[in-house]
Amino acid sequence: MQPSFQSDGRVRCTVAIEHLGAAVPSRVLLRDAWLTLGRDEFRELVLRVTSCSGAEVPRNFPLRRDGIRLFTRFVKDGKSSVRLGSGPKHVQLLFSNCPPDQLRRFIQMLRIKFKATQEGIQPVSDRTRLLSGLPRTFDTVSPVQARDLQQGNVRQALADVAGTPTRGQTLRNEARKRARVESLDGNQVRLRPERVTEIEPTKKLAWLRHPKTTLTQEQSMVLNAVLSGKNIFFTGSAGTGKSYLLKRIVASLPPNSTYATASTGVAACQIGGTTLHAFAGIGSGKAPLHQCIELAQRSGVRLQWLNCQHLIIDEISMVDGELFDKLEAVARTIRKCEDPFGGIQLIICGDFLQLPPVSKGTEQAKFCFQAKSWRRCVHLNMELTKVQRQTDKDFIYLLNAVRQGRCTEEVIKQLTATKTHKLERDGILATQLCTHKDDVELMNAKRLKELSGESRSYKAVDSDPVLVKTLDAYCPVSSIIELKLGAQVMLTKNLDVSKGLVNGARGVVIGFVTEGKGLPKVRFLCGVTTAVGLERWVFKGPAGIHLTRQQLPLKLAWAISIHKSQKQLSLMLELENRRGILLLQGMSLDCVEISLARVFECGQAYVALSRARSLAGLRVLDFDPKVVKANSCVLQFYSCLRKEPFLIQASLNSYIKADKEN
Repeated sequence: MQPSFQSDGRVRCTVAIEHLGAAVPSRVLLRDAWLTLGRDEFRELVLRVTSCSGAEVPRNFPLRRDGIRLFTRFVKDGKSSVRLGSGPKHVQLLFSNCPPDQLRRFIQMLRIKFKATQEGIQPVSDRTRLLSGLPRTFDTVSPVQARDLQQGNVRQALADVAGTPTRGQTLRNEARKRARVESLDGNQVRLRPERVTEIEPTKKLAWLRHPKTTLTQEQSMVLNAVLSGKNIFFTGSAGTGKSYLLKRIVASLPPNSTYATASTGVAACQIGGTTLHAFAGIGSGKAPLHQCIELAQRSGVRLQWLNCQHLIIDEISMVDGELFDKLEAVARTIRKCEDPFGGIQLIICGDFLQLPPVSKGTEQAKFCFQAKSWRRCVHLNMELTKVQRQTDKDFIYLLNAVRQGRCTEEVIKQLTATKTHKLERDGILATQLCTHKDDVELMNAKRLKELSGESRSYKAVDSDPVLVKTLDAYCPVSSIIELKLGAQVMLTKNLDVSKGLVNGARGVVIGFVTEGKGLPKVRFLCGVTTAVGLERWVFKGPAGIHLTRQQLPLKLAWAISIHKSQKQLSLMLELENRRGILLLQGMSLDCVEISLARVFECGQAYVALSRARSLAGLRVLDFDPKVVKANSCVLQFYSCLRKEPFLIQASLNSYIKADKEN
């Protein structure tokens, strides 16, 4: 199947034009500009830079065959550059603040059109241009056609983009240092030694390939609503692709004005963002409103509020309604704008039928949809209904019933029958899912100690060792990982979705590589045996600083917790989450054993059960129908949401008051 391409050959971004090598180097910066790919009167490719304000005269830059170099190392961050010309004098175009998905498609189109032009159009000399007398024209390029993709050099270009290196290629490539830069005619270009970065030739522009997973119709509707500027709340049961859609939304918005946040550090790490508390800069949010405003007036925090045009909040179910109201008031005050949330576009995601906000003693927690400002701030509510994690229709029906707090005789029968399921295979045991972190730590430590053989320790490489506690709160892997031969482990990051090496994949350590760092060899339940190497996690820490951790994407998996009782670190004051924070966001387990005896919260049983990929891979030890419960106030909210996505005041009055029964 051929990849699809965006038909519009232009992107909106910040463009810096640098004339280098001249006697007096110059630099022009256009903060808001259109970058357009087109053809001139000779049908040669041209990059045109046009100021969105119209104050600047459009600048055209021909893409000649010789001396064109494309830099793509930071495409994920919405940045790229093109160097035009050879010799001492050349021009460099630097692009930034571009939606990463759009930039990826634009570069992909540029590559394909350039390759097609090489075979189809003869170069025009400068003399011919001067004597032609043709009027100057500029036509935006047409969409990529089938004939473009049929040419040999274009197919090779796509192979370079989408190819996956073999194990042998990877080992050979590790011995070579190359810069993440290539000329469009395929020739390798070396930078100065201090700037050389290791890459693999068959993955020169690996991130530019079109995502293998396409959006469903529901997800596309949500994305289109976001791109049209609407304030939107989208929800859905576990496994409907909320996390994947959220990442696509982040990649479709300008990086400089988009702030991705979540109620927990783990969720924030998944989308490369920060916690909502760290972004807001108001500590725990428990202080009176005037004190919260004072905290947000600090220079660094205030700048974030002013720069923000698109605010993403994930795992909204765990955000307290009173905090939401305070944030809305802070935004209006700091930005000096009386529009809802100070004119910031809100993209809110989560499932209120999973975990509720933290209760304050005996006081019932207030959900975000019960906040006074919710109905003013949210224009559109949309629910994803197509489950993608599970494919068994009976299991999907069971999970939906549990999500809504319904425990029919059939549900009881099916869950009780799982007690006899035999899940162990190829030395891989079922993971026991527990409701308390202490139980998990004791079990994993005990089972690891029982194994014979030498213990191997792997210490993370952190960008800032001083902030190790912050990194521990954000990252799904710890700073030190202890492993032995026979240790039960699970992946904490998607490595190769096509092979089943996904977040939550179960395996067992069968050995260690003798050379280098002694990486563990893991046999996974999906049938793949491989040495697991270091992976990198990147997210925003205090004051917007990007923090990174390099560590094995593994964790011990005799047991894992539904919750993690610890403090959620934020920029200033920390919000102590007495119930813990959800640890299993985006995770699907191959084989899981669950004890629900100590379930204590609405939605907790559903969160645990929904982690399993299938009913056959699930074993419930002590099922009690009483643990299946859902908040009636939330059920009423969802009932209104389905009837009328554009919620109005009248439809909200019935559930604004909290229901005390649950």
